[in-house]
Amino acid sequence: MTGTESEIRDGMRIDWDLPIEMDDGLALRADIFRPVENGCYPVILSYGPYAKGLAFQEGYPSAWERMAAEHPDVTAGSSNKYQSWEVVDPEKWVPDGYACVRVDSRGCGRSPGYVDHFSPRETRDFAACIEWAGEQSWSNGKVGLSGVSYYGINQWQVASMQPRHLAAMCIWEGATDWYRDMTHHGGILSTFWANWYDMQVKTVQYGLGARGPRSRVTGQPVCGSETLTEEELAENRCAFGDDIFAHPLDDDYHRARSPDWSKVTVPLLSAANWGGQGLHLRGNFEGFVRAASTQKWLEAHGLEHWTEFYTDYGVQLQKRFFAYFLKGEHNGWESQPRVQLLVRGVDGFVERSEDAWPIPRTQWTKFHLTPDENTLLPMSPTDEGRISFAAAGEGVTFFTQSLATDTEITGPAASKLVVSSSTTDADLFLVLRVFDPDGKEIVFQGAIDPHTPIGQGWLRASHRKLDRALSQPWRPYHSHDEQQPLRPGVPVELDIEIWPTSLVIPAGSRIALTVRGMDYEYPDATGERLSNFKNELRGCGPFLHDDPRDRPAEIFGGETTIHVGPDQPGYLLLPVIPPQD
Repeated sequence: MTGTESEIRDGMRIDWDLPIEMDDGLALRADIFRPVENGCYPVILSYGPYAKGLAFQEGYPSAWERMAAEHPDVTAGSSNKYQSWEVVDPEKWVPDGYACVRVDSRGCGRSPGYVDHFSPRETRDFAACIEWAGEQSWSNGKVGLSGVSYYGINQWQVASMQPRHLAAMCIWEGATDWYRDMTHHGGILSTFWANWYDMQVKTVQYGLGARGPRSRVTGQPVCGSETLTEEELAENRCAFGDDIFAHPLDDDYHRARSPDWSKVTVPLLSAANWGGQGLHLRGNFEGFVRAASTQKWLEAHGLEHWTEFYTDYGVQLQKRFFAYFLKGEHNGWESQPRVQLLVRGVDGFVERSEDAWPIPRTQWTKFHLTPDENTLLPMSPTDEGRISFAAAGEGVTFFTQSLATDTEITGPAASKLVVSSSTTDADLFLVLRVFDPDGKEIVFQGAIDPHTPIGQGWLRASHRKLDRALSQPWRPYHSHDEQQPLRPGVPVELDIEIWPTSLVIPAGSRIALTVRGMDYEYPDATGERLSNFKNELRGCGPFLHDDPRDRPAEIFGGETTIHVGPDQPGYLLLPVIPPQD
């Protein structure tokens, strides 16, 4: 096969490598899977960098093998030849009368150009692809956006441009805020993106040609027929990690890669993962709450990052949503509760509907830090105390008493700490934890890591300035527009966001808050790895904060002190959920 070709196979009409011309004359390449019968069909479109011709099984073998073994409904009813990473399986959508369009983003897969992820150029390209798809003879003019992670993140951005053919979008574990969700947690640089760039983008950059993988369906090079030198490849991509590092505050660089909430008006389904701390969690809740759309729904689940998107549970939910908005089917979606949660227990999940987020009947409950044996108590301490720890170390843990009854916490959490440092700054890593009656920590299969705690939050003390208009007691919102250095030894109040969570905690267990100066590590981690990440999975997956350029020892290697007492409020705020009537 050379160039653009069409064929009928496996019950689908497939157009390979169709060009979509952009406003600067560059042509992106798309594959279209649609019913054999001529007609006008609603479109499910994805746009991203992972190479449309690379099979899920070959590009991400460890993730695929685990999912296929543990969730047989994922592979059932499909030859699985057209499965690609984090986008819909056309064999499960085309028979229902959809046209599935996969576009390789600029500079990736079989699309030439300069790679600059989430940039305004990419967003304009994405909008142009939506308009192109809506105007084709086989399209009914309604385009829905679908996909996981990258294919969800960029949906928020392109929705801000309001392309006229965009009719609905399903954002599955897709972050929203380029600064707060993705690159700087609490102002602390995440090294995820630099490593991701090496492992998941450079490996499928356009121009690898004969040196890259081949499609197991077409036999064609996944990364284009042109083979460029390493120097030419480098010239065709941004220095992604260095670009992020060069912007430590929430400036124009970050804002250009984040949505304008007032313009996100399209109907949407936002699906979060409780275990997605570090990337695949906060943005779905934030987007649901802040988007201007009047037709918006929230779903939250668990398990691995990719799993529920492909299971019968996830596919059926997506199909009901898209059938209503893209086909006009009267399938009862108008009565779908605005919030659908798979509430997490220690042994699985229970589906429950709610009216809003945060859950309106939440009992916001404070547990106060006390110096007496590092406890968390319902009442404020009467005595003053100080707890110090190495600023780049494992920190200190505060425990509640054993819970008298099963207790559900579902929602966002927060903490207020009074802290001083021996230097001019300090990084705080907060870990919300639960320990069973025998003292063993309860952890879960997270979106990436198999030993994920129930909640995490981060804050650099010099980034403590709050945006008062956007802050809530349960979700402090930091401006990140200036640094406010500490005076050594002088305490300051820090309001720290802890990303949303859900767990029914068994009676006899204890809740704990650990305040650290480094990323969480599960003590019994097995050293497990996934094929698409560089590091071992030790509790935080690939979402680490270990760039020495961002955390020089002379500033972040001193001593941190937590001050507690009646005049120095320190507490953990938890969303306790009473049973429904």
